[in-house]
Amino acid sequence: MSTSVRSVLFVLGIMAASLSAAMLIPALIDYNAGEMASASAFFWSAAAGGFIGLAIALAVNTEKKDLTTRAAFLVTAGSWLVLALLAALPMRYGGHDLSWTDALFEAISGLTTTGATVVTELDTRPPGFLMWRAILQWIGGIGIIVTAMAIWPLLGVGGMQLFKLESSDASSEKVLPNAAQIASAISLIYLALTLACAIGYNATGMNGFDAIAHAMTTLATGGYSTRDASIGAFLEGGSDYVAMVFMLAAALPFAVYLVMVRGRPLAVFRDPQVQGFFLVIGIAILAMSTFVIATGLHDPESGIRLAAFNTISIVTGTGYATTDFGAWGAPAVAAFFVLMFSGGCAGSTTCSVKIFRYQIALLAIRQHIITLTHPRAITPLRYGGRPVPPETVYSVLGFLFAFVAVFTVSAVLLAAIGLDTTTALSGAAATLGNVGPGLGDIIGPSGTFQPLPDAAKWVMAMNMLIGRLEVLTVLILLTPRFWQS
Repeated sequence: MSTSVRSVLFVLGIMAASLSAAMLIPALIDYNAGEMASASAFFWSAAAGGFIGLAIALAVNTEKKDLTTRAAFLVTAGSWLVLALLAALPMRYGGHDLSWTDALFEAISGLTTTGATVVTELDTRPPGFLMWRAILQWIGGIGIIVTAMAIWPLLGVGGMQLFKLESSDASSEKVLPNAAQIASAISLIYLALTLACAIGYNATGMNGFDAIAHAMTTLATGGYSTRDASIGAFLEGGSDYVAMVFMLAAALPFAVYLVMVRGRPLAVFRDPQVQGFFLVIGIAILAMSTFVIATGLHDPESGIRLAAFNTISIVTGTGYATTDFGAWGAPAVAAFFVLMFSGGCAGSTTCSVKIFRYQIALLAIRQHIITLTHPRAITPLRYGGRPVPPETVYSVLGFLFAFVAVFTVSAVLLAAIGLDTTTALSGAAATLGNVGPGLGDIIGPSGTFQPLPDAAKWVMAMNMLIGRLEVLTVLILLTPRFWQS
């Protein structure tokens, strides 16, 4: 067995053992609540996962850890598959009436921070089970990559390659000397924002359990809730205002927060992708608010409030809902469908296409048009005051093409399985963009993915993984050259 393969197995074993340790939290919560079947499933899953993970890590451990670029791709994709399988165990065997397909779908949706759920009657579910869903999203939001970056340098394994593969940050400027320091700083910021969000939720009337669970899924832009009505169950206290603030905060690049706390507080307003993100958010909220008020769907106050919340939730891919916006009519549904392809900033916990890619693509189109009309003109491509190398443009355009191609193929597959056009198109967009709820009567904000056939759930589960791994990371694994020695 090569050193590189041993390194991959070692890291996967450590990550599996770490996730198993996290299962003890919901196990204790359910044990304290008297939900013995669920608590037992979490305890035994933790024991099995911890034993297997540590056994693999110890069996392949070597003094030299050589994580090549190819091995980094394998760890990036393999970690999500291994951890999803492990996370599904207590869901499958905890007495929650979930088949293996549903348990894996829910686990993948949690870890990828998609928020598409097959679980119904959340109000009556064991508290540990609900907290486990929130923990999965919190880990998936940024925890896995940060943990890897922090631990691997101590083990002799470089972590910066994985950060580039998964976060696809447009700005490669290192605000701290190495991956471990960046990971530690981002961890503290992520934790601090989560605690602040939980305090905010608690101040609006949520109990401690609901506040912590929703804070985790808000900062992860995941959208899992402890209630069937989602955040809509807490509107009276104004929890939706807290959610809007922290959904926006989670959609900003965490590297900018590092720059801000290191003495440049206005850095966030100078980042071009942040400027573009708020421009998109502002235009979308203004248009949606005007529409719902002008058509008489809501009075001005509730119209602005509902339009702002649900627009931010869709753009950031959080997936919370405070109303069934599918009932707003075809124009609103079409607008929300388009917004599913937006996303937040690179280096944030959001998914989908992300703002900077659209900005780079538009700059490339503008440059090409200028070149066509003025062949002798020299028009260097600059983004944020810096020149953009051609390989960056090729990477962005390649991603956009691959994203559209995967969306088209998955939408056709879902339609072939028997889903109606609205469900197939919005389901493909919502899962590939890791948004959460789709559109229509079945998977819309007032429905769940439970009624879908198993074949459709598997297609959407693959979409969630592909989308969370930035599409190209998965497609590279499918090329024969990748597996050649």
